[in-house]
Amino acid sequence: MNVLPPILWMQAFEAAARTLSFTRAGHELGVTQSAISQRIRLLEDRLGQALFVRYPRSLALTPAGQAWLPSVQEAFSRLWEGTAEVFGARPEASVTLRATPVMQQIWLAPRLVAFHARHPDIVVHVVSAIWQEDFSAEGADIEIRYGLGHWEGVERLSLGRETMLPVCSPDVARRLHTPSDLAGETLLHAPGFAVGWSAWLEEAGIDGLEKQCLALSCDSQIMTLTLPPREVE
Repeated sequence: MNVLPPILWMQAFEAAARTLSFTRAGHELGVTQSAISQRIRLLEDRLGQALFVRYPRSLALTPAGQAWLPSVQEAFSRLWEGTAEVFGARPEASVTLRATPVMQQIWLAPRLVAFHARHPDIVVHVVSAIWQEDFSAEGADIEIRYGLGHWEGVERLSLGRETMLPVCSPDVARRLHTPSDLAGETLLHAPGFAVGWSAWLEEAGIDGLEKQCLALSCDSQIMTLTLPPREVE
């Protein structure tokens, strides 16, 4: 094998081998037990050998795992020493987080303030992504994505489920009594997302009504929220 396994996989192995627990390793590394288990499984597949013996309530290293652990620990120790020599004993911790502008403004901003108060030594770099192709496994440590979670090559953690609710100005609301009354109204769209008016109209039992409406498309949800309140979002 000419290419070393990803460092996150080896980090998961070192923590799990030292604690003999996927759960404790996850707590130490700030990820879930299932994330540690997945990384170990991928690592074992890459190496072609089992590293752990998994019992119902415990964990043990295989002979291969026992033989490899000192080398991995020595490598991490040398990496830490080299980092301290070049950048100082306590290099500034930083995290790059990528999210859409509307998620940054409405959901993330107040939470970042609270996070910074609890962890002032961690610098968070927030970068924007608007279209689906702006999101990838590269260039960010964490991404907040909108969708059903059908993404490959990433570890996924749901932030919760949503409820789709149409909103409009009071003037528009006064002439709307049933979903069918939307016919002829202007609907605001933010292309590139898995759900929107089509999904809501289908759930309301009037699939196809969108063809009877006017449309105004914006390249971000922020724009749909800041337009004059004469349309329906």
